[in-house]
Amino acid sequence: MEKTIVVVNAGPRKGWNTDTLLTEAAKGVESMGGKMIRFDLFRLEKYTGCISCFGCKREKFKGHCVCRDGLTPVLDSIRNSDGLIIGSPNYLSELTASFRALYERLIFQNLTYNSENPCCNERMIPVFFVMTSNATDTMYSGLLDNYRRTLSSFVGPTDIFVSGDTQQVRDYSKLDWEWSLFDSDKKYKRHETVFPLECKKVFEMGQELVRKAEKNSY
Repeated sequence: MEKTIVVVNAGPRKGWNTDTLLTEAAKGVESMGGKMIRFDLFRLEKYTGCISCFGCKREKFKGHCVCRDGLTPVLDSIRNSDGLIIGSPNYLSELTASFRALYERLIFQNLTYNSENPCCNERMIPVFFVMTSNATDTMYSGLLDNYRRTLSSFVGPTDIFVSGDTQQVRDYSKLDWEWSLFDSDKKYKRHETVFPLECKKVFEMGQELVRKAEKNSY
C-alpha cells in the first residue's frame, strides 16, 4: 500500500540549506513509491502557536486542535499520514518561531494531563527531523534530545539529522560589513564537499522512513 509522508519546511529561504535537505529527503520518499505532501510554513495563511483554549481536552475533540487557521491543513495531514519529515534552521539557539507554532499545536493536542495515559495519540508515525545551523553540528545536542523525546512520545519514534557549519550566503565578500565570526573559505569548501554527502544521507533517511512506515503499524 502506498505510504503518505508529510514534509514540513519551517525555514523561510527557498533553495537554501533546510529547503534543499528536505527536498532530497522527499526524493528519497518518492523513490520508494511513497506519496509526499509538502507544506512550507512561511508560505501559509496566517496562524499562531497554541492559544491555550483547552478545546483539545474535551472528549469530542480529543487529539484535534480546534483552532482553525493556516496550520489546520498541516495538522490534519500529519494526523492522517504514515510518516513525518520536518526541518528547521536554528535561530538564536532555538528553532524558528514557525516551527515552534506547529510544534506546540502538534504536541498539545495529544497531551492529556493524565498520569496513567499522558498521550491520546492512537496512531503513532515515524518522524525524521532535520535541523540546519551555522554553528557546529554538536552544539545543540541537549536541545535536540528534548525535541526527540517529546516528538517520540507524542507523535512517533524520531530520528534526527543535523547539518552544522552551513554556508549562509552565496558570496560573503559582498556583505556590507565583514562577518568576521566565520571563515568564509571554510564555509564554501564545506558546502562543496560535505553538504552533497549530507544531501545523499537525508535521501537515504527519507527512504528509511518509508521502510519504517511499511514495516510497522503505527
